[in-house]
Amino acid sequence: MECTLGPPLGTTRVVSARAPVEPARPIATISAAPARARPTGVTELDRVLGGGLVPGAVVLLAGEPGVGKSTLLLDVAQRWAAQSGGAGPDGTTGGDAAGRAGGEGGGPALVISGEESVSQVRLRAERIGALDDQLYLAAETDLGAVLGHLDAVKPGLLVLDSVQTISAPGVDGVPGGVTQVRAVTAALVAVAKERGIATVLVGHVTKDGQVAGPRVVEHLVDVVLHFEGDRHSSLRLVRGMKNRFGAADEVGCFEMHEGGISSLPDPSGLFLTRYSEPVPGTCVTVAMEGRRALVTEVQALIGAPMAGSPRRTVSGLDSARLAMVLAVLQRRSERLKNDKKLHEREVFAATVGGIRVVEPAADLALALAVASGAHNLAMAPDLVAVGEVGLTGEVRRVGAASRRLAEAARLGFRHALVPPGCGPSAESVPSGMNVVEVADLDEALRHAASFAAGR
Repeated sequence: MECTLGPPLGTTRVVSARAPVEPARPIATISAAPARARPTGVTELDRVLGGGLVPGAVVLLAGEPGVGKSTLLLDVAQRWAAQSGGAGPDGTTGGDAAGRAGGEGGGPALVISGEESVSQVRLRAERIGALDDQLYLAAETDLGAVLGHLDAVKPGLLVLDSVQTISAPGVDGVPGGVTQVRAVTAALVAVAKERGIATVLVGHVTKDGQVAGPRVVEHLVDVVLHFEGDRHSSLRLVRGMKNRFGAADEVGCFEMHEGGISSLPDPSGLFLTRYSEPVPGTCVTVAMEGRRALVTEVQALIGAPMAGSPRRTVSGLDSARLAMVLAVLQRRSERLKNDKKLHEREVFAATVGGIRVVEPAADLALALAVASGAHNLAMAPDLVAVGEVGLTGEVRRVGAASRRLAEAARLGFRHALVPPGCGPSAESVPSGMNVVEVADLDEALRHAASFAAGR
């Protein structure tokens, strides 16, 4: 069989059929065992990966400098090595993909650093307790040398930190350039698939937080993860952006500390402040990070009237959402329209614990926090508010309402303001929780005031 390729008016070429490397088989006869995920031992990372690392899968982990990527992956490599079953460079299990699929005897772990010396990495490993006889370490910047280490060690897991520092011989461009990054990634993906090596590539990010290099790199790999975190906070988030083996919207929570980095299976307490007495200008909402519900406190401070253009400052929130909520409160709320001129005052809004909340479901809590600060009236401490605020002042329905309410009830909240369709008539409302549907901002403010008076 022959096929003609080429543009209609251009030069054409003929491609002849050839014998395939492996014949096509009925799908029912193909074993899924080689694609079974092996847990890394880091529970929050396994959550995002969909159960663990798959032999032959290539993961791209991107994040800002200093956020903790190398520390996390060094911990993962040590845990993998500890479960390797003693296989080393002289063993036969390291290059056997079928043997790794069962989850035991997966071969040693190999960490290749292109940015630090082996002594520097050793110091970090010693500090976080990531030393193991089956954890191998090398410092290389040449792709040929990297492939040589794979032949010598025969690892089950390869961690390359980072892909932008490796150069491919015979390829134009400097290390980190578009051509080089594409060539290095393609070569490592081919080797990982051929030998069944679970591979994690560390990637740099640009100023706007995107993966540096050509977008084709994201298409070549199987999983793309973003490592996020504020240097002034101990909270770190690993967010799935692409995953061929699981959900692509999962989020893992970690805590950075002196001894390294550890999983946070229940992080909601980080985003709340415990007050001895209720404080005006605060309200609690439930944000969704992927499929995870996180109870989060929103704070607002209303400054004194000032001439000109008052400041609108946010931390952990979307400045555009704050501006919209302030405009709706001023225009649509009868309680603030006449006596509180928000357009003349400075407004500061923030979240607690370093989490960033940009989804519209936090609008209602932000509006209540602003109104609470403006009237100097504290909200009830066991109240949560969830809902998107529209430009006419209506409260719109949001997704995952049952999961949000269940998480709030688990943490002891007993009152909830929700959009229409998410209240008592909806399914899976937690027992013992007073859930009130509010159609607009004025109704929400009225119920919030009654809850505060009856606390």
